[in-house]
Amino acid sequence: MPVKKKIVSTETENQKIVPAEVSGTDKQEIKCIADAMLDKKASFVCSLDLRSTGTAICDYFVICNADSTTQVMAIADNVEEMMHTKCNRKINRMQGKENAFWVIIDYGNIVVHIFQTEYRQFYRLEDLWADAEKTTYQD
Repeated sequence: MPVKKKIVSTETENQKIVPAEVSGTDKQEIKCIADAMLDKKASFVCSLDLRSTGTAICDYFVICNADSTTQVMAIADNVEEMMHTKCNRKINRMQGKENAFWVIIDYGNIVVHIFQTEYRQFYRLEDLWADAEKTTYQD
């Protein structure tokens, strides 16, 4: 006898999760983070708007990579400093500075991921969150 699977959905056919407009504050903070990353020569800087996915624990990811642990640390320090001085935001939590392979900085609604290049290629966060709207940043 075949097994019947029940499909559970949080959306009805006529209802879709639509994100609200990005607030000016969010735009400023994401731009501040991206600029701080680019100031330290981060590669492939992007942000993901996770609000429409309905499953994320934050509203945005800002992601970049660097080729060395020294550069990862420099980027993390610059993001922390610029967010504090320009946006008056302090870090809720930070993880990964002890080895600098992947530093995660939690600002509540925004989570920053700073990878060493090989780890970004391995974890492929953009592929995991492929439904999210992606914005790229360049110098």
